[in-house]
Amino acid sequence: MKTREGLRIAAFVLVTLLFATGCGNTSVPEESVNKNDRVETGFVLTSPDSFDSEDTCVVAGINREENKITFLNLDLGKKYTLEYDKTTTFTDKYKSAVTANSIEEGNVVDVKFLKDKKHLTALNLSESARVLKDVKEYTLDNVKKEITVGEEVYKLGKYIMYLSDGNPIDPMEIMENDIIDMETLDKEVLSLSVKKGHGYLRLANAENFIGGWIEVGQATITTITEDMILTVPEGKYDVTISLNGSGGKKTAIINRNLETTLDIGDLHVEEAKYGKVIFAVTPSDASIYIDGSEADISVPVELTYGVHQLIARATGYSSIVKYLSVGEESATVVLDLEKSDSEDEEEDDTTVSSGNENTDSDTITTYYKVYIDAPEGAEVYLDGNYIGISPCSFKKVDGTHVITLRKTGFETRSYTVTIENEEKDFSYSFADLVKSE
Repeated sequence: MKTREGLRIAAFVLVTLLFATGCGNTSVPEESVNKNDRVETGFVLTSPDSFDSEDTCVVAGINREENKITFLNLDLGKKYTLEYDKTTTFTDKYKSAVTANSIEEGNVVDVKFLKDKKHLTALNLSESARVLKDVKEYTLDNVKKEITVGEEVYKLGKYIMYLSDGNPIDPMEIMENDIIDMETLDKEVLSLSVKKGHGYLRLANAENFIGGWIEVGQATITTITEDMILTVPEGKYDVTISLNGSGGKKTAIINRNLETTLDIGDLHVEEAKYGKVIFAVTPSDASIYIDGSEADISVPVELTYGVHQLIARATGYSSIVKYLSVGEESATVVLDLEKSDSEDEEEDDTTVSSGNENTDSDTITTYYKVYIDAPEGAEVYLDGNYIGISPCSFKKVDGTHVITLRKTGFETRSYTVTIENEEKDFSYSFADLVKSE
């Protein structure tokens, strides 16, 4: 019994020694192992202090399905993409924790990351950046590269990002009634995002109302022309159609970058009704223009029921431009022009477009033209009025205008352009339209 017990103890000691020595294999010193033979798993145990690079940049794109964020470097204008995971920390400008889903394209952020691993360690909404939300009153000048908000003037950054629904857009696609968000750093705009954009309104069966008026809420009022298309801020509107007392109201919903067709073929058409309007104007020598033609206001002016454009002008006074709605047999309009601060005030040339002004059929022209060269095959509209199929041209009129491009099966696009008063022709080539879903 003692012998068997002794053998068991000896066997236990032997097995223990074998495990301790690697089952009898001679151990290899650590320094003799070829490090190139090691397998890299790619796994990195990170912490808020695990980074070798940092940057102040703009969020250029987010792929939430693959947990990737693309950033725009502000010094070089180059983009790079980093991956994030549960070890990545996200904080707002006050250092409070937020989720990755709260990060949006256009945000100015401070990031820390592992460059070789392309791993985002930490993202913080930059505390140095100023965020302006829901900006409605602004003037965007793409020529001077600046935007004016109230009395403040901001410089448009060299690598500024223009966005709509998180997607890059051309700055000329921003309409004056769009509501925007801005992120700035030291009076320089780094990102400009359209918060509330615009869509398009077309009329169907409008033959009986050509030359009449269309009012889209408080957003738009203009004459009805053949094949017109209006650029309207997105939203729900009461649309009023009128011509010589005929017409009525409809409701239209405008969605961003989409086209809405409003059928007005069922609106009532009746014989024209007229009302007499008596004008009381100060100063008495003021000139009154109704629908672009000068009116004799020494006697009551007979006007058809509906909306008319009214312009009052006098030397040394500020001009008045307003819309007059006639709906009674007689009415009195009182106009008091205010004296102008400038004695040399130029005459106001405000008029209402009378429709299609395309004059390509003229054999001889004494004016300059604006040419639309691209994209080819698109319907071209100037301030809502149909011009032709590109490539085409129209009479050059200096000022700010909206050029709309439309093509069946493609997304309609509008561009705000500023045409300078230069004695030469000018041409535009716009990006190809995107196929609609």
